[in-house]
Amino acid sequence: MLIIESGQLAGQRWLIDSDVVIIGREVGVADLMLPERQVSRRHAKIERTPEGFVLTDLNSKNGTFLNGKPVKEPRLLQDGDEIQIALCVRIAFVGSDATAPISARPTSKIMRPTTRGIRVDKGRRCVYIAEQELQPPLSPQQYRLLELLMDANGCVVSRQDIAEQVWEGDSAYGVSEQAIDALVRRLRERIAEYDPDHEYIVTMRGHGFRFENRYE
Repeated sequence: MLIIESGQLAGQRWLIDSDVVIIGREVGVADLMLPERQVSRRHAKIERTPEGFVLTDLNSKNGTFLNGKPVKEPRLLQDGDEIQIALCVRIAFVGSDATAPISARPTSKIMRPTTRGIRVDKGRRCVYIAEQELQPPLSPQQYRLLELLMDANGCVVSRQDIAEQVWEGDSAYGVSEQAIDALVRRLRERIAEYDPDHEYIVTMRGHGFRFENRYE
């Protein structure tokens, strides 16, 4: 079993019940699809062998790591190993001989992200909430803010970072906290039109804002 420990899918679990599991970012190709931009389309694979499950990097751009060390050649996985994908997603491997905590025991086969939550198609700059495309589209500033928060992978984004990366060029100078708060409020309102039951953008007083995606 694989347990996602960090990244946008933190808390998700996969039961490995096939001979090969592809880890990557490309929808329709990756079995375990990770939406982080640092992840390659086909990043790594886990393959069942007579000796056990073997981890292989698929010539990814940002690398695959096992217990902190780069995976340069296929590596046999042991219970408790930590897999790092592009150093942005941590995945715990639970061996078949291990007894997983009750809360971590899967109830189905390979679990993929469900239809709840927010997904962004960066190529088309489209936003999907519960797999429904948000219409009308977000304004350019709203979209840049959402993308910035999601790319932070659960980390807090400061108001200064928002001012510098959402307001482009010279307009970034002198952006007030009120302007940032108003932009955050408008983005929350747009999201709430499709999913009013979850707080995606959390205010961290004195620090900034943090994005919490929703998966069930």
